[in-house]
Amino acid sequence: MTPEQAAHDTRAAVALGGAFMVDGATYARGAELGFEGLDFYVAGRGSALGDVTAEVVTAAFVFFAPATVAEAWARSAAVADRATTAAEFAACSHAWGRANFPEGDATARAAELLGPVVAGASVAAAPLFAGWRALPEPADPRALLAHRLNALRELRGALHAAAILTVGLAPVEAVSVGSPAMFGIFGHEGPPADPEPLRDRWNLAEARTDRMTGRAYGVLAAEERAELVEVLAEAVAGT
Repeated sequence: MTPEQAAHDTRAAVALGGAFMVDGATYARGAELGFEGLDFYVAGRGSALGDVTAEVVTAAFVFFAPATVAEAWARSAAVADRATTAAEFAACSHAWGRANFPEGDATARAAELLGPVVAGASVAAAPLFAGWRALPEPADPRALLAHRLNALRELRGALHAAAILTVGLAPVEAVSVGSPAMFGIFGHEGPPADPEPLRDRWNLAEARTDRMTGRAYGVLAAEERAELVEVLAEAVAGT
């Protein structure tokens, strides 16, 4: 199995790395800490970058309206320092993994195989990936799988954003094609654009994303990449 094929075949599982971000338990924890609405998402995810300006967070998020990020980032500053917020957000990821991934060999092996993929990946153009990777990893295999999946989700997301720009799509157009239900949540006004005239460029960006993300999978042997696809599918089957 080629690295590019492995990246393509694991993309749905990698997307589950962000499932904790929209989980009710995460929002409940954010409310307990004093965050309002979407603020724990913005602050939790963005705090992996450190104590930076809202413009830096906006640059890393890519697909969000700048005003939405700026307002949430400003409100969240008084709730907790950025390092604490990042740690709390990561803890929600780990809790989600323990609650949703099964104990057993497939989960442990999937987490193990993802280790060198995450550790060896380039951080070029992927600041949120770099920040998340720098956070402490949990010991529990279920939590570790969730942690490493989110690392790869941030990597793939960053490379996807780069690919979107190279094919001539604006971020707001990409949301119209890929996540129209999230258009307003991302802070954009008005209805999404008609996706059909944009779809060919979107598909080209997806192919480029597989190619770029696949480089990280090159650290594994071909048979290890095939095993990763298999055990990861087994680990996430019930989610």
